[in-house]
Amino acid sequence: MTKKNSAAIKVAIADDHAIVREGLKQICSSTKDVVVVGSAENGLETIKLCRLGNCDVLLLDIVLPDRTGIEVLKQIKKEMPKLPVLILSIHREDQYAIRALKAGAAGFLSKQAAPADLINAIRQAAAGRKYISPSLAQELANQIGFDHETPLHEALSDREYQTMVMIASGKTVSDIATELLLSVKTISMYRSRVLAKMKLRHNAELTHYALKNNLVE
Repeated sequence: MTKKNSAAIKVAIADDHAIVREGLKQICSSTKDVVVVGSAENGLETIKLCRLGNCDVLLLDIVLPDRTGIEVLKQIKKEMPKLPVLILSIHREDQYAIRALKAGAAGFLSKQAAPADLINAIRQAAAGRKYISPSLAQELANQIGFDHETPLHEALSDREYQTMVMIASGKTVSDIATELLLSVKTISMYRSRVLAKMKLRHNAELTHYALKNNLVE
């Protein structure tokens, strides 16, 4: 077993999949200066865990059963503004990264990132710096200096944005309700808000918009 030093960076993990939590623990255990001190599988548990004040960095999944990772991030930054939060996601960086950074995240990593990138991100976050991958840095650079109107999807709430992406990916309202542990009525409400805010008439136009703006593959 790798011996940890007393000054190791204390990390908490929030992900609803046990196999992912264990995988992240294994990566952290591979280095002497990072140690996992707790884990949670939903938003409420995550907030309670962070309130204990035992961690230096939180690894937070973008999708949790009871609320979005962005919602949890905003709550944590409200209560514990100095706690660095790294967002993890199976989605491409350009789908959620900028939204997460605007909400106060210390960085954003795809779950397909190399273990070395994760450790590097944890170290940078613990040191008070932002972690931005080269591809995300390029995306941010592309947005600087352009006088363009704010995209319609920027006006969506986090849940509305999540619903839009899932609909555009081909999932039905029932599929989304099941995956997010919400009622069909609630998802239908989000869908209606998305269409109204974005001045769209139906799912086909929504999907076309999402594809045109590279929000889904």
